[in-house]
Amino acid sequence: MKLIYETHSITLDNERGIATGWLPGELSAEGLRLAAELGPRRKDVDVVFSSDLRRAVDTVELAGLAAPHFVDWRLRECNYGELNGAPVDALDPRIERVHEPFPGGQSYDDVVELTRSFLADVKRWYDHATVLVVAHSANRWALEHLLGSRAPMAELIVAPFNWQPGWEYEL
Repeated sequence: MKLIYETHSITLDNERGIATGWLPGELSAEGLRLAAELGPRRKDVDVVFSSDLRRAVDTVELAGLAAPHFVDWRLRECNYGELNGAPVDALDPRIERVHEPFPGGQSYDDVVELTRSFLADVKRWYDHATVLVVAHSANRWALEHLLGSRAPMAELIVAPFNWQPGWEYEL
C-alpha cells in the first residue's frame, strides 16, 4: 500500500499563531487556494481519509477529488486540552508532552497510538491501494515515527516544520 500524507490547508489560526488543536479551524484565503491545488496533484489516489476536524474536511472537499472520502476521528490533531485555541508558544516546551498529556488533553504518544490503530485498519482494507491522508502536524510526526525515519517523537516535534506537497510512505 502506498500512503500519501498531506497537511490540511492553511487556516486563519495558522496565520495568527494560534494552536487550534481540537477546535474546528477555518481555512484562510491562502488555504482555500492551496486546497484547490491539492485536487490536481492527487487526482490518482484510490481513497481519501481525513481528520474529522473541519479544516481537514474542508481541504479535501475543496480539492474536488473523485476518490471516496472517509473521515476518521483518529486522525485529529493532538488535543491540547485547556490550551486548544491558545497561542502556539503556550504549548512549549512540547517535548514535555511526548509522554505526559497536555492539561485536560492528550500526549503525543496518544496520537501515535491512534495513528497506529488507523494504519492497521487501512492496511487491512486497502492493502493494494494508493491512500491519501489529510490531517495535522501531530499525525505527520506520528507517521514519520512509525513509517518514515522512525525517529523518536521527541526529535520530530522539535524539528523545524518544512511544508512540502505531501509525504509518501510504503506499508
